[in-house]
Amino acid sequence: MYSYHNRIRQRINNGELVGIKKGGGEFSFILLFSTYPYERPIRPHSAYRYEKELKTYSPNGDDSEKKE
Repeated sequence: MYSYHNRIRQRINNGELVGIKKGGGEFSFILLFSTYPYERPIRPHSAYRYEKELKTYSPNGDDSEKKE
């Protein structure tokens, strides 16, 4: 069985992450996925676990910036 954070990191690496929204109350941010469960809240004390994965995340799904 996967731990909560390891499973979320695995889903990010598999390309299931489709968005990030600002959390309210006790959550720092909420990760939005294309598959169930669609939303995964992250508390401030656990945000450091996602630094590596979120640095490479691109909201439009493209890892490189294209200029015309």
